[in-house]
Amino acid sequence: MNGLKTIQSNYSVAETINRLAVIAEEKGLIIFSRIDHGGNAMQQGLQLRPTELIIFGNPKAGTTLMQDQQTSGIDLPVKALAWEDASGKVWLTFNDVNWIANRHNLSEKSMLVVKAIEDGMELICNNAAGK
Repeated sequence: MNGLKTIQSNYSVAETINRLAVIAEEKGLIIFSRIDHGGNAMQQGLQLRPTELIIFGNPKAGTTLMQDQQTSGIDLPVKALAWEDASGKVWLTFNDVNWIANRHNLSEKSMLVVKAIEDGMELICNNAAGK
């Protein structure tokens, strides 16, 4: 999908998100929210394969991007979605930070921060997925 990166995880949905939270916090990031879409669906009597979202980031980095283009705040803080497909495989999907930069027409002055966020997302998500 345009603007998304997806990698296969070696762990369950819950374990992938738990690992991501621990790794992100070890890197000094803030966990803003966790949403268990599958659990929420079950509470409403609906079925959804395991699906969990985590929202995390660094306000200093995000603020820099929003100072450039405030609309980037709709895509910040960053997030990752762990989900199980119909065959039982688990995937971790997250926004391509360069896509966010292009979407909001961020200027050259933001590119060092965009690169840092991109590198951090790759590292954190790959480690969370066991890559």
